[in-house]
Amino acid sequence: MLPSLASNSCVRLIQSHKSTWYFISLVLGYVLYLVFGAVVFSSVELPYEDLLRQELRAIKKQFLQENECLSEERLERFLKKALDASNYGVSILNNASANWNWDFTSALFFASTVLSTTGYGHTAPLSDGGKAFCIIYSVIGIPFTLLFLTAVVQRIMVFSTRRPIMYIHRRWGLSKPLVAIVHASLLATLAISCFFLIPAAIFSALEENWNFLESFYFCFISLSTIGLGDYVPGEASNQRFRELYKVGITVYLILGLIVMLVVLETFCELQQLKQLRKMFYLKKDKPQDRLAILDHDHLSFTTVSNRATVYSEGKIQSFVSVPTRLSSTNDDPMIQ
Repeated sequence: MLPSLASNSCVRLIQSHKSTWYFISLVLGYVLYLVFGAVVFSSVELPYEDLLRQELRAIKKQFLQENECLSEERLERFLKKALDASNYGVSILNNASANWNWDFTSALFFASTVLSTTGYGHTAPLSDGGKAFCIIYSVIGIPFTLLFLTAVVQRIMVFSTRRPIMYIHRRWGLSKPLVAIVHASLLATLAISCFFLIPAAIFSALEENWNFLESFYFCFISLSTIGLGDYVPGEASNQRFRELYKVGITVYLILGLIVMLVVLETFCELQQLKQLRKMFYLKKDKPQDRLAILDHDHLSFTTVSNRATVYSEGKIQSFVSVPTRLSSTNDDPMIQ
């Protein structure tokens, strides 16, 4: 008897706090996914890092042996200076000295990466004034960009998603959730083809040292606003039409980001995903609050009404009792 009561109470407890348990499982799943990613990245990339470290040590040792007049400390200072400059996008190599990082087209490309929060990191402000302006520019520009993207996506969604789904649903009488799923799949396929596969083929043809996988990797990292900065187009020393190329990449990033948001919004409007999201949300208690307020108001109104009734009845009784005393023959001196 006691075990059955305990099990029933546990079941009722779980059912009454179902969204909380779902949320806890979501948090645990996210943490496990982070750990899984860390394990995979570490196991895949650590051997390559160790191999690169050994290769650099061997090259450095050989260079010092061939140049005995140069001490290791001086070489370390020189390499540190060169690496610090490279972190700001300034290269010491002869074939990269012709490319400027802060001409108009490069600055336009940098501004687009800042406002879209992509931030490749290959170029950064050098001066204190540039760093201060970057902060102010981002504080104003990032919310402005979010407003701009929201307005654009809202208008595109009407013509790309909502109207086509309603037209097919009314025209052929198909199930609206089914039409929405098929439409979202076709839209995602079209977006992947036009903004990932085709641009990856173009980048692999224009960039000498990029293959198709690296070009596709750049497209995904850019349009997902991850922006690692390990691959940045238009940075080659012999790049033809570099200014026009940079402007084209800026336009591609803005249009691609808009398309990605349209696709994500289309999938978010699917009924199945809405139900999935509701599993992890807190349930709204507004109906119960309203009922409690109405009950409280009803009780208050009833109490006031009862008091008013009692008060009015008391006044009526006192008003009726006065003529009764006046009409009494025992107390009237005139009648006596």
